[in-house]
Amino acid sequence: MPEAGAGHPAGPERLQRFLARAGVGSRRGCEELIRAGRVMVNGVVVREMGTTVVSERDSVRVDGKAIRPQRTLTLMLHKPAGTVTTLKDPEGRRLVTDLLPPGFPRLYPVGRLDYRTEGLLLLTNDGHLALRLSHPRYAVPKVYEVKVKGVPAPEALGRLVTGVRSRGEPLRALRAVRLRVAQKNATLEVVVTEGRHHHVRRLCEAIGHPALKVLRVALGPLRLGDLPRAAFRPLNEAEVRALRELVAAGPARGPRGPARPPRPGPRPPRAAAARPGFPGGNGARRKT
Repeated sequence: MPEAGAGHPAGPERLQRFLARAGVGSRRGCEELIRAGRVMVNGVVVREMGTTVVSERDSVRVDGKAIRPQRTLTLMLHKPAGTVTTLKDPEGRRLVTDLLPPGFPRLYPVGRLDYRTEGLLLLTNDGHLALRLSHPRYAVPKVYEVKVKGVPAPEALGRLVTGVRSRGEPLRALRAVRLRVAQKNATLEVVVTEGRHHHVRRLCEAIGHPALKVLRVALGPLRLGDLPRAAFRPLNEAEVRALRELVAAGPARGPRGPARPPRPGPRPPRAAAARPGFPGGNGARRKT
């Protein structure tokens, strides 16, 4: 199991979070277990939501079974088009977690990329970090390279930043610039701090230049770099620390979020094939 970016919380944590991190269920489901009197801490039934535990010190049992938390793990995945960022799909489409080999703890996508969109997606079992990275009030910048039909004029790009309306909903980008033009189509860099449904595609549609391809290339301080499509790697300790520092200050102030996104960090190491006997790692890919 990869160790980079993994670990236990150093101090006390709420009981429901401890149980969710151990894979007992969702945090809300774990709260129901506590209310039902099915959880014991150090031999005593606990029903209070404010109870905290220390994983290395306290004994926790659910229905008499000892609970041991999984180590926290956060992966960067290059999501390919044709996959969905959910843990279950009623239409039977391929899940992003299907790209992981057996042996990993249960990981959850951080936010969503739509079925056709590619690029940087985080998977983690750290619910606290996932919530802060995906909640719009923390204004975590997400950078996309978007190939659009036609070549938007500067005025059209300006509208993306000042704001447009799509299906009655106001949308805006933090930044929108033209990167290059090829064969009468343009590639834009679009930065947003929210993750509304089809946000980037709807922005482009609203200015009359539909998106032909959307690729997320950065999230906060992280860059996708040259990680191959459908490959993944664990974040190292410095990358996890940078994410925590990004959201540690609390929600961004003001309706427009930060004035500009943080400068992406250094490019990650080139993905490599998994070593024999190692379930995943840099560039690990599941055959399908």
